[in-house]
Amino acid sequence: MTATFAALGLPEPLAGALESAGLVEPFPIQRLTIPDGLAGRDVCGKAKTGSGKTLAFGLPLLARVGQAAPKAPRGLVLVPTRELALQVAEVLEPLGAAIGRAVVPVYGGAPFDGQAKRIAEGADVVVATPGRLIDHVDRGTVSLAGVEVLVLDEADRMVDMGFLPQVEWLLRHMSSEHQTLLFSATLDGAVDHMIRDHLHDPVRREVASRTQTVEEMEHRFLLVHELDKLKVLAAIARSHPRTLAFVNSKRGCDRIAGDLRREGIVAEAIHGDLHQRQREKALTGFAKGEIAVLVATDVAARGLDIDEIGIVVHYDPPSDPKDYLHRSGRTARAGEEGVVVTLILWNEELEVRRLQKRVGLNVPIVEMFSNDARLAKLAEWQPLATEAVGAAPGAPGATGDPGSR
Repeated sequence: MTATFAALGLPEPLAGALESAGLVEPFPIQRLTIPDGLAGRDVCGKAKTGSGKTLAFGLPLLARVGQAAPKAPRGLVLVPTRELALQVAEVLEPLGAAIGRAVVPVYGGAPFDGQAKRIAEGADVVVATPGRLIDHVDRGTVSLAGVEVLVLDEADRMVDMGFLPQVEWLLRHMSSEHQTLLFSATLDGAVDHMIRDHLHDPVRREVASRTQTVEEMEHRFLLVHELDKLKVLAAIARSHPRTLAFVNSKRGCDRIAGDLRREGIVAEAIHGDLHQRQREKALTGFAKGEIAVLVATDVAARGLDIDEIGIVVHYDPPSDPKDYLHRSGRTARAGEEGVVVTLILWNEELEVRRLQKRVGLNVPIVEMFSNDARLAKLAEWQPLATEAVGAAPGAPGATGDPGSR
């Protein structure tokens, strides 16, 4: 019999709230971690974004925390970005309301006094970015002394983004004994040190999955001409209404979003120099399907948790394999299929071939112009070795040909 949330031991009001929202059958990471979390054990969950980890930690957190005194939350979720803080809070707020627990997001770029007021009114669970939470602790608008359950979400991203010292500072200000739930795409390196230093006899849970995310997606590598590159992206977007395009600079974000709008595509940019209200508006519009293309930098896109992104475009190819995998992982989420497209200029071809080898891909690089009908059906079109740049028809050794391995 298929497990249900109720069968995992959740309190009836929480299970009922999930059922009312149409959530009955838990994801694998939820089945593995919720019983340990409800039992009060420290948990290390290895899970990537899109695997259902928010409920995996959020349900035990809500079930176990008591009601907060003013300025003294009983539950704390630390996340690397304000976008993720908002997304986690959006998931947990209605569930918390079902059991009388208030969930408050706390992040930079939003009015400090408004957050302080909500915390003072009794925030049972705070979902926070490290920097803004340190500001609140420093100013005395929040105390961490009464935290009963701590969640470290996307711990590897917090390490990668340089937040480890801030996280350590916050942990030193948590004087009470507490349960810790840590979720991360990797559990090695600095994350492993964090586990050994701050978790007590944790259970480690990992969902057995297919090989890295590259195998869960369709990959297309298109050689384009500089003056035609923007039009290629516009042609892709016209047939793929929710397109996430990555570029390497904030200035490039704004320029490309503006150029797309001049092509008649509804597009917005998201990067670190934008006001939080602008970022939230762009994310909300994209999630609702009102914005066809979201043009993003790597840092701005960390922690994005938006379903049904059918296509990711590397407008500027990344040089680092980790960046390729992270960007690409915004699609093909929770077992769904997705397409990843990399646009390549002539002087980037050699570097992209090196990138392919490092991420374990052997896909033909095919020259394409913006009027090519294949751009409208990238998922169905399977590039052949004979189409590869520099390949003679049927020649062995072309990119993607078995003889080249």
